[in-house]
Amino acid sequence: MTPCPSPSTGMSLANWGLLLFLSVLWGGSFFFNGVAVQEVPVLSVVFARVFIAACALLLFLKIRGIAFPRDPALLKAFLLMGLINNLIPFSLIVAGQTQIGSGLAAILNATTPLFAAVVAHLATREPSERLTGQRIVGILFGIAGVALMIGPDIRSVGFSGPEVLGQLAILGAALSYGVAVVYGRRFGRAGLSPLVTATGQVSGSSLLLLLPVLLLDRPWTFIPSLSLHVGLSLAALALFSTAFAYILYFRLIHNAGATNASLVTLLVPASAVVLGILFLDEALTTLMVLGMGCIALGLLVIDGRIFRHFGTKKPG
Repeated sequence: MTPCPSPSTGMSLANWGLLLFLSVLWGGSFFFNGVAVQEVPVLSVVFARVFIAACALLLFLKIRGIAFPRDPALLKAFLLMGLINNLIPFSLIVAGQTQIGSGLAAILNATTPLFAAVVAHLATREPSERLTGQRIVGILFGIAGVALMIGPDIRSVGFSGPEVLGQLAILGAALSYGVAVVYGRRFGRAGLSPLVTATGQVSGSSLLLLLPVLLLDRPWTFIPSLSLHVGLSLAALALFSTAFAYILYFRLIHNAGATNASLVTLLVPASAVVLGILFLDEALTTLMVLGMGCIALGLLVIDGRIFRHFGTKKPG
């Protein structure tokens, strides 16, 4: 297989647009998840999400005449990517949210770019992936923005009491995502398109989840009684928030680098809030506006254009 050209690891305007669009797709997953879990167990929602996505992407590859790789090393890599980017973090988030609220979970999950930056700094030698002061300051602004958007739940931050295991679980999920986004760089370097890589990951996740779902959830007991709106939500979750979203995700990793791609976790809460305001008649609060402004400032700091515009020196 011929390796593809070296990726460009800058955040061009096109890459920022890709990041924003991806955050909208993943922000919408909160709505679809909320509808689906009314009738479907959590583990089965996750399995349906990756399995339907895998079937759709495999069919699309067939229609396009694109062969799915059969190299054993690549197949193992797809399984590992499915493990660290889906199975482990999804499970830890579900477990963590049995102990802590969704607001605190969102704040802790927003530490993913920090973990990704540290892992990329240690695991790569590329200048674009180095852990600089500019990048740290920008990420911290973003996390602060997420915390502001959550509002009163910020008071529950802190490693104390019976919630500590839940907090550690969410941080474990963020670490797993951080490792996954760095590990995912190898697929572009191997010459695989984002479409093939996305197909491989969700196929690997489906295989890993199949046995646990059959043993624990027994899906044949609830599938016949699913309502139409739940079925449509699962389809949207799989096709838009998973299949299409992961194509964009792997394209972003290849185009902009691992740490930059992980910034999507800062934008997802903002996108979820905006979608809730537009489609669910949710209220826009002052804290939400301040939080989104803080996230925007953090992204501007990371991008660096703000320093060039004002002629100031970048931190770090």
